[in-house]
Amino acid sequence: MAGAKLRFGAFIAPFHPIDENPTLALHRDMELVEWLDKLGYEEAWIGEHHSGAYELIASPELFIAAAAERTKHIKLGTGVSSLPYHHPLMLADRINQLDHMTRGRVMFGVGPGALVSDAFMMGIPASKQRDRMDEALDVLVQLLNGETVTYKCEWFELAEARLQMTPYSRPSVEIAVASQVSPTGARAAGKHGASLLSLGATSTAAFNALASNWAIAEEQAKTYGKTMDRSGWRLVGPMHIAETKEQAYKDVRYGLEKWAYYFSEIANLPVIPAGDGDPIDRMVESGMAVIGTPDDAAARIEQLMEQSGGFGAFLFMAHNWADFAATKKSYELFARHVAPRFQGLNENRVASIDWVKRNKAEFTGQMQAAVGARIVQHMVEKGTDNIRPELVEMITGQAPKAE
Repeated sequence: MAGAKLRFGAFIAPFHPIDENPTLALHRDMELVEWLDKLGYEEAWIGEHHSGAYELIASPELFIAAAAERTKHIKLGTGVSSLPYHHPLMLADRINQLDHMTRGRVMFGVGPGALVSDAFMMGIPASKQRDRMDEALDVLVQLLNGETVTYKCEWFELAEARLQMTPYSRPSVEIAVASQVSPTGARAAGKHGASLLSLGATSTAAFNALASNWAIAEEQAKTYGKTMDRSGWRLVGPMHIAETKEQAYKDVRYGLEKWAYYFSEIANLPVIPAGDGDPIDRMVESGMAVIGTPDDAAARIEQLMEQSGGFGAFLFMAHNWADFAATKKSYELFARHVAPRFQGLNENRVASIDWVKRNKAEFTGQMQAAVGARIVQHMVEKGTDNIRPELVEMITGQAPKAE
């Protein structure tokens, strides 16, 4: 019997350089989600950002509503909703509405907000973003569970607040808390028994923190009488694959430099390890990214499974390193040649072909006997005039006599 099925998807911030048409970029993001749905990917997470120019999606809820109408199976998550930017009742009501509109295909990813520039424009001190996330999450969980909440703090107030509609998903929509190297997200996930969304899981620091962050979440969950489910743990990391490593390297030179510029100069988070030589080599050798073949991608997934102790889904960090055709090809190669290894899709096929090979001699003998019996029957009834000579010889052991 097949084992647990690892899920795959994409975490779409997205990242679009400022030298291209933003309208077309947004439509390309939508096309990517449609492509993922056709390929059988299970999840797509859509980001929320308001400054910095690269990460264009301001409302993941709007994007998800449109994507849900264009897809059939894939689940769609906010990746993530920045809780300090929203009144909790308004956000809960929008997510609950999406839960109904998508018939349970929406997921609710939450975080404090990644860009300080976003918070600055709203007058939110960076030092308070994580505290405000915790405050908002406490009441969001209650609201999405159908409870009535009265609460007051320095930045929002709820007076007998409740959602009008019972959640479509029971007990509520799935909530996932973003986590990087610090324990903030793991602690919040554990407190509420929520899923954990580990961003940048393939960077050296985040990779080394995987097991410890999960342990923190489990410890916190125990304190609050909750349990953590590894199937809800998502790891996020960048990959680009092609038929050969050389082709993969060639593909990513299209947009890697612009992507790295955004992180180092705008988001203030250098992503390419310092050093000499090819920056692609440095990324690959550090383990920060997979740029290579399907076998390279599979090896990295196996490494992550071992390091983490087990998780439920791996999400590509959508990066636009390659042009769109090569990007789509990368996702296709992964779906065809990597995902089946971790989803047990070919276990029965392997068992079937092995069984046939083991019994080949017996099956061949039965086939020859069945065919031979029909030839003999025909020879008895009609003679050998219209029987191929080699078939007569196979049955009688003698060549047919010439007339």
